[in-house]
Amino acid sequence: MKSLFPRPNSSALQAVLINTAGGVTGGDDFSLTARAGEKTSLSLTTQAAERAYRAQPGQTARIRNRLFVGRDARLDWVPQETILYDGSALNRSLCVEMEEQARLLLVEPLIFGRSAMGEVLGNALFKDRIEVRRQGAPLFLDAMTLRGDIAAHMALPHIAAGAGAMALLVYVAPDAMAQLDPVRDMLPETAGASLIRADLLTLRILACDGYALRQSLVPILRYLTNQTLPRSWMT
Repeated sequence: MKSLFPRPNSSALQAVLINTAGGVTGGDDFSLTARAGEKTSLSLTTQAAERAYRAQPGQTARIRNRLFVGRDARLDWVPQETILYDGSALNRSLCVEMEEQARLLLVEPLIFGRSAMGEVLGNALFKDRIEVRRQGAPLFLDAMTLRGDIAAHMALPHIAAGAGAMALLVYVAPDAMAQLDPVRDMLPETAGASLIRADLLTLRILACDGYALRQSLVPILRYLTNQTLPRSWMT
């Protein structure tokens, strides 16, 4: 892996993360630690979508990310999509530790195979855990495991009604309550937003494919980043 540091028209430091291996497969083990120091602003994104490729039997790839947001700092974790291929096996975790008055924008878009290529996830494994804490106290926890015929599971009407892509967004900031109505106005029918507490807004979007997901997600990210969404999202 390596990082590039573009020069955006903003005061935030931007880092573009690049997986030079071109993707993730069984047996791979990636880890990243990033810190936004006191009264700083850091934006982390990826150069392109991450791809979880077919794994050998008994092998599971791991991705472990840890983020630290200092007092009165802001960190935007805005990676592009993770695309799951049939036969892939991925165990991913993201842990965020926040100090007082810290702000966080976190998004994780996920695509269940490339619909344009006719891909179907008939046998795959995806385990994901996202944890956000402030000064050691839990703020948000989201965990899921998808195993086996993921396409059939996602096709169930009470699960995802056949959605081929989804995204989770978490926004932690003093103005989270004020952002609830504007964000809801931008959501499609297959999405929902909730205010878990006065400073914690979450939303989840379901979409038929990655293109439709971006159509819904990009305007929200632009809004919550004050029009400073990293340029790699636009390429």
